[in-house]
Amino acid sequence: MAIVRAVIVIFCVVTAVFFIIRIVPGDPAKMILGEYSTPEALERMHHALGLDLPVWEQFIRFVKTLFTQGDTGNSIIAGTSTRELVAERAPVTLLLIGMACVLAVVIALLLAAVAATQKDKLLDHLIRIFPTVTLGMPIFWVGLLLILAFSVHLRWFPVGGIGEGWSGTLYSLTLPAITVAFSQTPTLIRSLRVQMIEVLESDFVVTLKAAGIPGRIILFKHVLRNAALPTLMLLGVNISYLIGGTLVVEQVFGIKGIGSLLFTSISNRDFPVIQGIALYCAIGVVIISLLIEIISWLLDPRTKGKP
Repeated sequence: MAIVRAVIVIFCVVTAVFFIIRIVPGDPAKMILGEYSTPEALERMHHALGLDLPVWEQFIRFVKTLFTQGDTGNSIIAGTSTRELVAERAPVTLLLIGMACVLAVVIALLLAAVAATQKDKLLDHLIRIFPTVTLGMPIFWVGLLLILAFSVHLRWFPVGGIGEGWSGTLYSLTLPAITVAFSQTPTLIRSLRVQMIEVLESDFVVTLKAAGIPGRIILFKHVLRNAALPTLMLLGVNISYLIGGTLVVEQVFGIKGIGSLLFTSISNRDFPVIQGIALYCAIGVVIISLLIEIISWLLDPRTKGKP
């Protein structure tokens, strides 16, 4: 059933993108031929690209290509397969998403644990203010502030681009990953704090404390395990925002990943590439959501063995 839902979601996303980008003003043929191209040349280019066909015929062609080739077609501008263009940029983007996700989870765990154990004290109030303030900050603005603080003034990180080798790549992606994680941690902290407080006040925790079990073991082995499930489900819901934020941050930091390819394709009205990126992002969101469901089944004993 989950696989059927996943297929429906992917198809709906790609279909919506197909029709929406054709509403946006702009002519791909004029992008290729230039502003001063003749009407005859534009007509020939429209025919070559299949843009002179009715929209429903273009959609049928698109669906056939999608099912027969597993791709959305060749790029109008580059002339190469969309799959190849995305595969070339994907490693950097996937690494950035992975780093941002790990940072967001680690920061949320630490701050939520401190807030829950220091309920209604100074640290708790300070940590509770953090989500309230940061939720209203646009992610590109956060990126610019971090560049000014840590790249321009302190010179701890490069302003943009990707370094050489694995160490250089990880080093140059650290600040962008922090920027993306910054947008995800507020809701995770708030959710996990509430859940941990509920578990800390439950009867079985009182029993464990009475048995003389150290508080650190109770917190990380018992409380966190029982409190993590709702927050994990929230992380699964926020995965699409995480991916979308990563694409924006790539543009801010000048990283040549899928995000920069997407913005270039949008400005050039490169329909197949835009549709391809939407397709692969939708697939990524669905796969990650399924993985989070599996992890949730493992964390909650009541759901073990259920399909």
